[in-house]
Order: sequence, then structure tokens, then C-alpha cells
Amino acid sequence: MAWAAGRGCGLVQNERKMDGAAAVNTKDTPPRGVLILGLGNILLGDEGLGVRAAERLAERFDLPDGIDVVDGGTTGFDLIEVLADRETVIVLDAVDDDAGPGALVRLDQSAIPVGWQTKQSHHQLGLGDVLAALTLLDQAPRAITVLGLVPVDLELGLALSPLIAERLDALVDAAVAELASLGVTLLARQPVTV
Repeated sequence: MAWAAGRGCGLVQNERKMDGAAAVNTKDTPPRGVLILGLGNILLGDEGLGVRAAERLAERFDLPDGIDVVDGGTTGFDLIEVLADRETVIVLDAVDDDAGPGALVRLDQSAIPVGWQTKQSHHQLGLGDVLAALTLLDQAPRAITVLGLVPVDLELGLALSPLIAERLDALVDAAVAELASLGVTLLARQPVTV
């Protein structure tokens, strides 16, 4: 699996910050709620689809307390505080899979590599490494799922390929369904008329 983790870590919606950093719980406090984390490099076409899906989810739905959506970009270890002590993390990302371009892929926790491994690309520094560090700190998320699309075009450019742009709502809908399986129902935002 190829992960698109690295730079950005921009706030999309709901993530509470204290003194400029995300709040990190200690063992004496309950785990933080659900994090929807969009990963990827928006400068490399479909590589940024996870960030674009997170943005779209935050635009389409009102999020209840305890559900945070964060643009993780390609930040790598900067994600430690964002991921620490989460009950559940749903990662949205471009996924390298044999299913074919545009295919929707779901990876459960057992399929996500945790630990320091040989990297196939410099973009892989991130999710597995961060999860390994959090495991050592006893602050790993209780559950993590990756939802993604198989990318078509990873060339320099801001636009998603036509196929991925068309399939982006399917990824958002998969995230909404994943939340529903956790007992969280999202309400669609009402369109603003001018």
C-alpha cells in the first residue's frame, strides 16, 4: 500500500486546538472522538484526493461534536498530536491497489502497516511511522480504517483526473457510511440561496 502522508495538517473543521497545538489526552482522560483525516499532496493530481474528499465531506455535512475533519496533507510526524488517543480514525487517501483506477478500497486496521519499514517512495513517511510512534507512546488510535480510491494521474498539477473527480463523492459517501456503522449520522448542510 502506498500512503500519501506528509505536509499540510491544515484545519478543516471541528479540531479543537489549545495553545496552537491539538489537545493530547493523557491516560487519565477518555479517548478523543472520531477523526476523519484527509491525506495527500494536492500538487500531484490524484495524490491529493484524500484532502479533497475531506474538504468535500466538511462542505456537505454538519459535523456533530466529537467528529473532527482534518487536512493532514503530507505532514508525517506532525500528525502525532492530531492522531493521539483517538477512539477511531478514518483515513481518506490515494491507495495503491490492483483493483484498477478509480476503484474504491477499504483497508481495515489489520491491513495497515504499522512500523518503520523500507519506503517505496518518500511520500510513505507518515502514517505507518506515526502509528508506530503512537503505539510506543501508548497513545495509538483504538481503531483505524483507510478508505481510498486507486489514483489515475500522479503528475504535477492541481486538478484531479476526470475519473477521480467523478468518483470523489463515492469516497465521501463511503466515509459517511463508515461513520454510520459507528452510530454517527451526519446531516447534510442546507444549500445557501442568494
